[in-house]
Amino acid sequence: MSTRTTTSLVNGPNPTAVADSLVHTLARPAPHSPTAPAYTVTARTLHWITAVLILFMISSGLIAANEWGGSWQDSLYDLHKSIGALIIPLVIFRLMYRWVRPPSRLPDDIPPIQRLASAATHWALYALLVLQPLAGWTATSAYPAPVPLFGWATLPPIWFEDRALSDRLFSAHRLIGLAIVCLVAGHVAGALYHHFVRKDRVLMRMVTG
Repeated sequence: MSTRTTTSLVNGPNPTAVADSLVHTLARPAPHSPTAPAYTVTARTLHWITAVLILFMISSGLIAANEWGGSWQDSLYDLHKSIGALIIPLVIFRLMYRWVRPPSRLPDDIPPIQRLASAATHWALYALLVLQPLAGWTATSAYPAPVPLFGWATLPPIWFEDRALSDRLFSAHRLIGLAIVCLVAGHVAGALYHHFVRKDRVLMRMVTG
């Protein structure tokens, strides 16, 4: 048995190599090209639309839950439900587009642990942004209450009446919302860290490509 093989068996797999391999699996980066943008115009547009909708959902959810809306309370709550329903297909479309047109990989000088944190944050956000409106839709159906779609239509209920289940799901809805706030805060903090501390182009990739 060669010395290299013996050393590998004794020391085990390199943690850095394992982390880097996991990041590449999660992120599925596109091959690097100096002429192609890191994110296409479509990807950047979808990202910023989603960001604006998330900020609205966080603020409107907080206002609606605490009944701070005054005379606008019911309208705000209906708008919150409508945009929540819109987010589901939007996030699914983003996932499909990302699979077809993945972004280029992060700069090679970024440590593997930061790559892993970035990939984990992105995929956790994707998952929660689908789970959150589904929980809200199910809770509203079980209440039971209508789920309007911008006044154009009413979405069908996806669960039968069960007030106890509705209460539990609304509690879970609030907790998932809190988790989304934490993930968004971490995502923004990471982008600002790259821009102002590391002074690389990670943030600008989503602005100019």
